[in-house]
Amino acid sequence: MAEQRLEINQLGEFGLIDRINSNVELSNKSSLFGIGDDAAVIDGGEESILLCTDMLTEGVHFDLSYTPLQHLGYKAVVVNISDIAAMNGRPEQIVVSLGLSNRFSVEAIDTLYEGINAACKNYNVDLVGGDITSSASGLVISIAAIGKVKKDKVVYRSGAKENDIVCVTGDLGGAYLGLQILERDKQVFLTNPDMKPQLENFEYMVGRQLKPEARTDIVYELAELGIKPTSMIDISDGLASELLHISINSGVGIKIFEDKIPIDTKVYETAAIELKIDPVTCALNGGEDYELLFTINQTDFEKIKNHQDIHFIGHVHDNAKQNLLITKQGTPIPLTAQGWNHFKKD
Repeated sequence: MAEQRLEINQLGEFGLIDRINSNVELSNKSSLFGIGDDAAVIDGGEESILLCTDMLTEGVHFDLSYTPLQHLGYKAVVVNISDIAAMNGRPEQIVVSLGLSNRFSVEAIDTLYEGINAACKNYNVDLVGGDITSSASGLVISIAAIGKVKKDKVVYRSGAKENDIVCVTGDLGGAYLGLQILERDKQVFLTNPDMKPQLENFEYMVGRQLKPEARTDIVYELAELGIKPTSMIDISDGLASELLHISINSGVGIKIFEDKIPIDTKVYETAAIELKIDPVTCALNGGEDYELLFTINQTDFEKIKNHQDIHFIGHVHDNAKQNLLITKQGTPIPLTAQGWNHFKKD
């Protein structure tokens, strides 16, 4: 009898990563930390070098029917810069690799690189190389980012301790709603090509989806205040998923409070009134906000308690099997990761 085939969707993205990592051994002393965080950590002498990579594929991560190439180039850089920031580092270089089908003109690639170069300028990052090849299935963008951080300032997902305060930057759920609005307008256009997009009331959310920003500003501010987070991760797959990453890697439990989750007023109203979906669900599971989720020691609270863009949403406790959302009514609900799953069957 033939051995039953194990499908990738049975493991999921993170299960597959864990399986790959279980067969990987680091043999170079300079390889300080490999698979399992936002970036790899390499010995660079006085400082540690951070290395990360992210791939965006047409039809999976972006739809060119509503995604301007300039914005796409910018976003492709930002998602990597965000990973460097999540390790408490500063980005310095990127390399860009493209897979191109013959439907793209030279002018289209010029426009894509306008966005890439704009992001490099904004984050003081150098484009130092890459690769270009043909693609049979549309556009593929793969970017690797290199950054640096002082050796004693590297922040991992695994450092959260009991009684730490859970913090998040900015506001959540906007990028997910922006995607829903864009998809809705696309379907309207497909039904009636004479209809023009109605995006005037949704500019903030559409902007969060098409042109996000990495929170390097927060990393630099925390350093100036003498604060080193105990753990940190960027929010790419949704708040709940990232909280569970910190919980699992740190061996702790996390409790957050619904009324503390930062949701912009426009985002809340658009979700609840326009799209008839729960705003909190968007914040927990939407993803692509690229805000920073981190934990701090209670002794650092006074230094940032009045910060306008850092929100305190919960705390860490010692029961690693108990990750809870406390509703506005005081009801505890187990946190589950329901964000993006690359290999889920339709």
